[in-house]
Amino acid sequence: MNARHLIDGARVLIAGVAAWISAKLGALGPLLVVLILLMLVDYVTGMWASKIEAVDHPDDPAYGWSSAKGAKGIAKKVGYICVITVALATDYLIVTIGAEMGFSISMHGALGMLVCAWYILNELLSVTENAGRMGAPVPEWLVKYIAAIKSKVDAQGGSEAGHDGK
Repeated sequence: MNARHLIDGARVLIAGVAAWISAKLGALGPLLVVLILLMLVDYVTGMWASKIEAVDHPDDPAYGWSSAKGAKGIAKKVGYICVITVALATDYLIVTIGAEMGFSISMHGALGMLVCAWYILNELLSVTENAGRMGAPVPEWLVKYIAAIKSKVDAQGGSEAGHDGK
């Protein structure tokens, strides 16, 4: 088997996985893909920012990358997936229990999508923060827009739960 066959096989595998995810998760599938990509970008930019800070502050042990900080970041991202799983399970319970009680509830995946969108916005904020730590100028208006959208998602989640989200 040559390299071309391996590449073609990988493409077919990726397309198959993407199709399966899309069939099972609907609109949540692309959100999860974006979230996972942003989690990787955030992790890498966080490491780069820590490296640059270590160069800028060579005698200060508070700066720089450490395996403990890296492990904490990975654990936090695993926690994101756990919370999204809880939101999806809650969606499932609401729809299933509603159907058993004779109610037609059309919020398939709504909580999962809101939580996933909230984490995407959180990762976007973190990536812009990391870029700033690396010395890149970050437009303040961009950070404000992302924070405002995150606040709207918070408010929407609160209104879905029957309170104002505060």
